[in-house]
Amino acid sequence: MTEPFRALVLNQKEKGVSAEFKNLTTDDLPDGEVLVRVKWSTLNYKDGMVLNGLGRLVRNYPHVPGIDFSGEVVSSTDDRYKPGDNVVLTGWRVGEAHWGGYGQLARVKADWLVPLPDGLEASQAMAIGTAGFTAMLAVMALEEQGVSKDQDGEVLVTGAAGGVGSVAVSILSSLGYRVAASTGRAETHQYLRDLGASTIVDRNELTDTSKPLLAERWIGAIDSVGSTTLAHVLSEMKYHGVVAACGLAGGPDLPGTVIPFLLRGVKLIGIDSVMCPYEKRVRAWQRLAQELPKDQLEAATTKIALSDILPWGEKILKGQVQGRLLVDVQDC
Repeated sequence: MTEPFRALVLNQKEKGVSAEFKNLTTDDLPDGEVLVRVKWSTLNYKDGMVLNGLGRLVRNYPHVPGIDFSGEVVSSTDDRYKPGDNVVLTGWRVGEAHWGGYGQLARVKADWLVPLPDGLEASQAMAIGTAGFTAMLAVMALEEQGVSKDQDGEVLVTGAAGGVGSVAVSILSSLGYRVAASTGRAETHQYLRDLGASTIVDRNELTDTSKPLLAERWIGAIDSVGSTTLAHVLSEMKYHGVVAACGLAGGPDLPGTVIPFLLRGVKLIGIDSVMCPYEKRVRAWQRLAQELPKDQLEAATTKIALSDILPWGEKILKGQVQGRLLVDVQDC
C-alpha cells in the first residue's frame, strides 16, 4: 500500500545544493527490509555539511538527508522487527549514501537498526543521537585502555560545548571522573559546569605545537577537534595516557610528532561510530540508557522543527550551537 509523507529533499546545483520540503510516497523510498515512521531526528555537524553541499558526502541526488532517526516500525520483511517496535538508527552512511531521517518515513536495512533500549524514550534517543553515541564509544575506549576514575588527574574533553563534548562531559562526570572541558565560548562555562566539568580550559591554550612534549596534564582525553588541538593534547598527556579521537571540526591534519608515543607510551584510539558492529552498538545504547543523567540531557537539548532545520544547519557549521538539537520530524 502506498503512503504519502513529507520530506526535506536536496538537489544538486552547479554550486552547492538546493533544499525543498516535498510531498513523497513510499514508492519513492529506496530499498530496505524495514519501513519506519520517523518521529525524531537530530542535527549533527555532518548533517550541516550535507545540508550545505560540503565535503562531497552525498554523491547521488535527489537526496533526503539526516544521519540519525528514531521511530516506530510500520512494516518489516525481517523477523527481528515487527510493526509497533521502537527503533533507533545511527551511522551506516544513512543520510549520505542512503536516504535518511529528514523524512516522515524511511526504509532501511534491518541490520542498521537497534531496538530502542529500556529506559529511553524515542525523543531522548535522538537527543543523544550520533553525537552522544560517539561520546559513549569514546568513554568505553578510555575504560578499555585502563583509564580509571581512581587515577590522579583529569580527563580532558575538547569541543566540550558541542554535541559530542556535552554528552562526554556528562557521562564522565556521572561515572566519577574529574573532567576538564575545553571551549572557546565564555558563555558556555556555566553550562559545562552544570554538566559536571570541574575545570574549564580555554581552547586557545591548546594550540601550541612547537614542542613535542609539555608538562604532563591529562590521564585521558576525548577529542572532537583534531588538527593542532589534538597534537597539543598529545603533548600534554600523562605517562600511558589515552586519547580517543572522534572528530575533525578543526581539520583532518595532525601536525605533531611521535615523541608522546615513544617517550610517554601515549595511546591514540580512533572512534568510528558509522560502521560500529551491532553488538557494540547495543552495549553502548544500553549504557547510555542507564548512565547518562536524563536531567542533564534535557538541559543540553534544544528542540526544533524539521521545517526550521536549514538555518540551524548553517549555525552548527559556524560553531554557534550549544549541546544537542532534537528535530521533530513530523513538524514540517
